[in-house]
Amino acid sequence: MPAYAVLGAQWGDEGKGKIIDVLSRDADIVARFSGGNNAGHTVINEEGKFSFHIIPCGVFWPNTMNVIGNGVVVDPDVLLDEIDNLRERGHDISERLLVSERAHLIMPYHVALDNLSEAALGKEALGTTGKGIGPTYSDKAARTGIRAADLLDVDSLLPRLDGIIKHNNAIITTIYGGEPISLDDVFAKCKEWAERLGPFIAPVERIVHDA
Repeated sequence: MPAYAVLGAQWGDEGKGKIIDVLSRDADIVARFSGGNNAGHTVINEEGKFSFHIIPCGVFWPNTMNVIGNGVVVDPDVLLDEIDNLRERGHDISERLLVSERAHLIMPYHVALDNLSEAALGKEALGTTGKGIGPTYSDKAARTGIRAADLLDVDSLLPRLDGIIKHNNAIITTIYGGEPISLDDVFAKCKEWAERLGPFIAPVERIVHDA
């Protein structure tokens, strides 16, 4: 199938969201391939202003499937907030949004590490958004991250999560002097995410290739 790629060649705020919204009218699929909720895009239509950080901006077209791809790092709480906000404003996108089962999840310890490491740099701080993007990509490269697919069998995730949190808590408490992350709290979050996001998680690569 023919495809369009919309890329920002500057430092953001080039108007990508507006262009994609126009192109989405005739698209079968609108897919986001990278980044996290440190980015954002705005759509203004006859219903008002809509701001997104994760959801692709093709959601207003009834025949367009919106895909969050493998390269995106997903904060489940932010994604759920966006889904809920759209539903409250009359847009149920449960049949028009898919999340790659291979997409990595931003976990609470990623956010903690992002902020603690930034604070430790003092005047040399990088200026990150503090939303856990960098640490999540680091875990992806190290093959220690949690993927969306892990939520589909959430009970089997607990032993693995225990080891991951112990490792990260050692860094958080020993190197940065921060407060440890609670395994129980994180696992409770995972169970909530599994229940609410499970229906959206799919092998989107196959779906895109077959389109």
